[in-house]
Parts: sequence; C-alpha cells; structure tokens
Amino acid sequence: MTDVLRRGRASLAFSFFAQGVAFALLVTRIPAIQDRYGVSDALLPAFLAAVPILAGVGSVSTEQLVKRIRPSRLLRYAQPVVLLALIGVGAGDSMVELGVSLAAFGLAVGMLDASMNMLGVSLQRAYGRSIMLSFHAVFSLGGIVGASLAWVGAHWHLALFVSYLPVVVVLLPLCLVGSRWYVDGDGPAVPTVEEEARSGGDGIVFKLLLPLCLVMTFAYIGDSTVSNWSAKYLQDVLGSSEQLATVPYNVYMVTTLVGRAIGDFGVRRFGAVAVVRLGALVAAGGFAVVAVAPGAWVGMLGFTLLGVGLCVLVPQTFAAAGRLFPGASDAAVARLNVFNYVGFLVGSALVGALGDAWSYRGAMLVPMVLVLVTLVYAKSFEAQPDRYGGGHERPRTADVGRGSNGL
Repeated sequence: MTDVLRRGRASLAFSFFAQGVAFALLVTRIPAIQDRYGVSDALLPAFLAAVPILAGVGSVSTEQLVKRIRPSRLLRYAQPVVLLALIGVGAGDSMVELGVSLAAFGLAVGMLDASMNMLGVSLQRAYGRSIMLSFHAVFSLGGIVGASLAWVGAHWHLALFVSYLPVVVVLLPLCLVGSRWYVDGDGPAVPTVEEEARSGGDGIVFKLLLPLCLVMTFAYIGDSTVSNWSAKYLQDVLGSSEQLATVPYNVYMVTTLVGRAIGDFGVRRFGAVAVVRLGALVAAGGFAVVAVAPGAWVGMLGFTLLGVGLCVLVPQTFAAAGRLFPGASDAAVARLNVFNYVGFLVGSALVGALGDAWSYRGAMLVPMVLVLVTLVYAKSFEAQPDRYGGGHERPRTADVGRGSNGL
C-alpha cells in the first residue's frame, strides 16, 4: 500500500476523532449551556432540533458543492468551522449568539459528516477491502474522550469557554496540518452509462438507495434511544441510583468502539451482509433484554448488547452506498447522510412520546422491531459482481487519484 494512502487514511481518521470529541463536548454539556443562556425547558427542544435539521441542510448542500469542489477541500474548511462554533457556544452571552453558534455548528457538521464519509468510501475503494468501520471506531474513541473532558469540566465547575478553548487550541491546528494529506477519489463523480440510464442523469437511483436510507434511519433511532433515554430508563424504570444511571451510555460507547475496531475483520472474513445481519440481531436482542429487564444490572447487559450490535450498521451503510453507485458515490453518501439526522430526531421524540402515552418498557420494543427490519434489506449490502468485496480483495496498486491540493 502506498504512503499516499497510508497518510490519507491516518489524516482522515484524525478528522473522525476530532469530530467525535467536538460533538461529545457539545451534547454532554447541554445542561450547562441551558444554564448559561437561560434557555427554558420549553425552548430547549427547539434549539436541540435545529442542529440536526441544519446538519441535514448542510449535507444536501454538500451534494451540490462536490460537483465543483473536491470533498477534501470541503472537509478542510468545515472542520475548523465546527470547532470555532464550539468556542462560540462557550463564549456567547445572549440567546441570539447561541442561536448563531448552533446554526453554524449544525450546517458545518452536515458538510463535515458528508465529506468525511465520502473520503472514507473512496479510500475503502482504493484499499480494496473494508476499512470503513475503523474510521467510525476512531469517531467513537473521540466521543469517549470528549465525554470524559466534559465530565472534568462539569466536575470542576469550569465555564464552558474555559472547558472548550484548550481542546480547540489543540485540535484545530492538528486538523489543518492533517488536511494536507487527505486523499480524494479519482475525480468528480461521473455516473456510469448504466447508472445514467437508470437514474435519468444524476447517477442515483433512489429506489436502490431507499433501503439503505431506511437502515440508516433505524440505526440512528436506536442510537438516539440509548443516548437520550438510557439514564432515565435505568433510574425511573429499573430503579437504579442516579450514579449508576450514568453508566449505560458509557458502556454503550465503549462497546461501540470495540465492535467497530474489530468489525472490518469480520466484513473481510464473512462479508458485509453477514455482519449487518448479525449486528441487527444482536441489537434487537439488546432492546428485548432492556424491555424485560427485572433490574438495573440486566438492563446494563441489554445496553451493552446494543453497542455491539448497532455499531456496525452505519459504517456499512455508507460503504454499501459507495458500492451501489461507484460512479456517483459522493452524491449517494450525501443523500444517505441526511437520514442519520432524520433518525436522530425521530428516535428521541418517538421513545419519549410512547413512554409517556404507554410505557417505557413498551417503547423499547419499537426500535427493536425497526432494527429487525434491517434483515429485510440486508441484500442491499451485497458486493456487486463487478466491484470490490464479496470475499476477494482488489490488488493494492489502486489508482488513488489526486490528493487534496487540487480542485
């Protein structure tokens, strides 16, 4: 494997790590942000919903921008905006300043998520074997680091600006330096003749992409269920202490990291379809255990299974989109990325509404059923006959295209 590919992979991995840190620092300090700006409980959901909605706008915009600008350049410019917006959240004094900072964060995150995964898909194609899970493993590691730093800030009662500034001072220059080695694909997306004929011109057949969009949505409904409701569920339904209620999400993040770290080996050995099916079954089993758990420790076992199962679905969904549309993978990834925010929005509201109207135990069965629907669409993850994967490796002398210095 060439040094260009190795440097490109390492620099992109660091970008995923930095994004994991930044996102965790924002979402885990929401109570402190609410206190600083005096955001009422009634108004808080509007602020929180605005971020994924604007991220979806940013992802859609990225699809259009990559027709003229390489994803590496978009990533190079979007990541500093995310980090600086984090500083803005910590430094502002008024509700208007908070709104502007969160708007900038949301739009830039959409562009960042889309362009990172575009580069990940093109690098995987160049490598000729599964590496996508490793990037998302590093993102999970960044989330653990960011959540730990947020805990330190909360424990020592540090102001948001004081908590955020050192992290940004360290990450920003490293991201800028690392962006010199991003590796793009072979050039702007050029749909194949077959894709042109099927799609009417843009290379994307939405009927083929739709199953992956649904899997992405269901996976993020499951993920947002854990992130938003695990602590409340353990404490209010299973009767744990407040301290113990903070543990499930940390366990979930750790198991997500471990699962993604070894997941690529499973894909290379058994294929993406088998790994996705197993992940869906394990995740559904996790929700079932949570729903019937007699106590807190059994509930924690369920959340542990959820981390092991859900962790493989999102990276493999991006990879499958790249395989389905090799001539228009950037556009496919951008469209698919929108459904990560759809799932995040739907998951939190869905479980909360069902829990209040019915029961939180019953509410846990809904994401379980949705994750099981992934089994119906598992065939969409199959390697195409004329593309890499499916039990064989491409030669490692792949054409990696230009680096990130050119448009």
